[in-house]
Amino acid sequence: MTALAGRVAGRTAVVTGGGSGLGAAIATALHAAGAEVVVVGRDAARLDAVVARLGAGARRLVCDVSDPASVDRLRDDLAGSAVSILVNNAGIAGPVAALTDVSAADWDEVFAVNVRGTFLVCRALLPGMIERGSGDVINVASVSGKRPLAHRTPYTASKMAVLGLTSTLAFEVGSSGVSVNSLSPGPVAGERMTRNFRLEAERSGSTPRDAEEAFVSRSALGRMVTETEVGAAVVAMLHMPGMSGADVDLSAGMVA
Repeated sequence: MTALAGRVAGRTAVVTGGGSGLGAAIATALHAAGAEVVVVGRDAARLDAVVARLGAGARRLVCDVSDPASVDRLRDDLAGSAVSILVNNAGIAGPVAALTDVSAADWDEVFAVNVRGTFLVCRALLPGMIERGSGDVINVASVSGKRPLAHRTPYTASKMAVLGLTSTLAFEVGSSGVSVNSLSPGPVAGERMTRNFRLEAERSGSTPRDAEEAFVSRSALGRMVTETEVGAAVVAMLHMPGMSGADVDLSAGMVA
């Protein structure tokens, strides 16, 4: 158990999009801090792999956060658990294309997962926190919701929506003892960014390496952040009890 475990140990945490990437890293950090962790996602096999790696104190529930009926089942499955930490991490990157080339279906899919999914899970799990008079919600947004990112309009618009949801919800539930904040990672080294660099290279006629170098050159540290750093940031945010309605920028100093 880490030194930061004080406000996390013994609590039940739900992490959506927990089967890989940031979700798995966040689940790992919370578990190391002593939380009972429920990893949630659409891919049962991936969730099982995370739970097997974490061991005792971790379990999984399959849920499509964009589907109201699926989220209702998640709520029912968690009825016997006093969930006091919710990390809304589930999200998709969407297309890499000029807005004029984005289909309505692609736009709707990004918003269904990134925004409606956050709304639905909050709506399902907040009543229990409000009734108990305490809880923490952390919505994973992105620096791309605050700064330009060419050819990623559906994604950036969805993340800006998450920021608006966070700030307003904080005021709706704050008097009940529930804190709501957002975490905005910058580019995170991993599979998703590798895909994005490949797609950008195909679009621009460059190489994936060139696309990556151009991207990270905009950060003060000259690199991307890591999944482990994002997990650590979530745990750190839970140790800031006076913070609500805030957004934490974790971007290695990324600028527009």
